[in-house]
Amino acid sequence: MMCGTLLVLPPVHAAEPAQSDEPVKILPAARDPQKQVAVIDAVVAVVNDDVITRRELDSRLNAVVQQLKRQGTPLPETDVLEKQILERMIGDLLQAQFARESGVRVDDTQLDLAISRIAQQNGFPSLAEFRAKLEAEGVDFKQFREEIRREILSTRLREREVESKLVIGDSEVDSYLVNKAKMGGAEQELHLAHILVVVPEQASAEKIQAARDKAEQALAQLKGGADFAQVAAGSSDAKDALNGGDLGWRPADRIPPLFLTALQELQSGQTTVVLRSPSGFHILKLIERRSGSAPVVITQTHARHILIKTSEIVSDNEAKKRIMEIKARIEAGADFAEQAKRFSQDGSAQQGGDLDWLSPGQTVADFEEAMNKLQPGMVGMTQTQFGWHLIQVIERRNTDISEQQQRQQARQAIGSFKSEELYQDWLRQLRDRAFIEYRLEEKN
Repeated sequence: MMCGTLLVLPPVHAAEPAQSDEPVKILPAARDPQKQVAVIDAVVAVVNDDVITRRELDSRLNAVVQQLKRQGTPLPETDVLEKQILERMIGDLLQAQFARESGVRVDDTQLDLAISRIAQQNGFPSLAEFRAKLEAEGVDFKQFREEIRREILSTRLREREVESKLVIGDSEVDSYLVNKAKMGGAEQELHLAHILVVVPEQASAEKIQAARDKAEQALAQLKGGADFAQVAAGSSDAKDALNGGDLGWRPADRIPPLFLTALQELQSGQTTVVLRSPSGFHILKLIERRSGSAPVVITQTHARHILIKTSEIVSDNEAKKRIMEIKARIEAGADFAEQAKRFSQDGSAQQGGDLDWLSPGQTVADFEEAMNKLQPGMVGMTQTQFGWHLIQVIERRNTDISEQQQRQQARQAIGSFKSEELYQDWLRQLRDRAFIEYRLEEKN
């Protein structure tokens, strides 16, 4: 996440009490108990047992408008953008409610670790310097933290509810490799932008037609010369809509066949017709195409690890303390494999923590980064979203990409687009089970 694209969340100013019969939410407005005043804030949506208020919506709307202006994206009509943002807020709130009910959370220590990593990626050696830079650009750091917390929470829910349940059969891999061979095995990368109009699960014929009409209307705007980023911001239900629908560069073998077939005939700057998938209706724009180069030789690492998970019962500090104690015993001569069998909470425990040969991308980024810093025989600690790990690198090797490796890459490619489809399906189910009442039209 680069500083230039950070979501600006401006401070919220107290509003005058609304003069209407709208449902209200009472907010504390003054810290001085002698001057306590109740500020009345209209409700624009009810989501199960929670509400979204006019003030919250206006705050997010102002932030998004600033973001679009910084990106140079023409602004959609205010009422169109407002409805898009409200839908996004409802989705965020539904995920937060589900996470709360299922015990998934992001504590402050984990959040600070993630923000420190963002700071480093943006070239800031310390969190304090990063915070100062954000605040100099008008970003409320407290609200920025909560935005990052929401992103991490969403990622964890996706991993738990979707990616952990992905099943990719050998027949799918075989078909994928055959199709890739038919295409000449050419390695290409495509820079894409995307508009998605979601179709609710078990939608009626009328709702499906309404979604199709919305997508066709967006396509008509594009054919009429409208800016793709502007149309995406006003029409797309995808998470990247407010970034103009920009998907960045994608290897051709990680693009769903439905999309790839439609993109093959396009020149840079052109868009597809409306495409239908299980998740809804899509429009893709080919921004640019380039030749990619798959690595011929990769470095693999043979490693083992011990994991102590964090949970509601085991705090981050307690998990770290346990890992440090195990590390001290190993450094004093204890056998790593025996310690793994006794204490590790990972599925590899019975194998002495042995993870076999790991290729780039097979583990989460934090684990791989820490592992790559270790020389064979060295033991190191790191934290990931799963908890605290003790890692030992046994050896490394350079290897040609074998048939097994090609199949693994194929599984990852298939998984990437299946995961997105299943994630959208999960979000639709979450929404279909929810009680949602819109009150946006009651705005004065």
